[in-house]
Amino acid sequence: MKITFRKKKNKSRLKSGNACYHSVQNLLSSSLLSKNIKIKIYRTVILPVVSYGCETWSLTLKDGRRLRVFENRVLRRIFGPRREEVIGEWRKLHSEELNDLYSFPYILQVIKSRRKRWAGHVARMVEGRG
Repeated sequence: MKITFRKKKNKSRLKSGNACYHSVQNLLSSSLLSKNIKIKIYRTVILPVVSYGCETWSLTLKDGRRLRVFENRVLRRIFGPRREEVIGEWRKLHSEELNDLYSFPYILQVIKSRRKRWAGHVARMVEGRG
């Protein structure tokens, strides 16, 4: 029962994140906005929706992979395709290239730091607290 609840919660978060992503998709692909503004939109609008309540999640490798795939999709939309110098064709950015371009902590790092912070709060709670 606990496993299915966890899976439903994580899928629900990703569904909400996808809905949020699709609502701002036009902004993220707009040539009128700078990449810094697009990253701020991601970090202030989409990331909090996906990571809500992450302090209590028990992440598996599969869940982590899904979150990373979601984040890479958003980042590819922000940074756009690259043109190959030699053959002149457009292609998607690889994960390594996204790592170089995106200088903020990734979603899994954000979740891990929030979980550590929450664990510190729980450790400092007094015994009689509910």
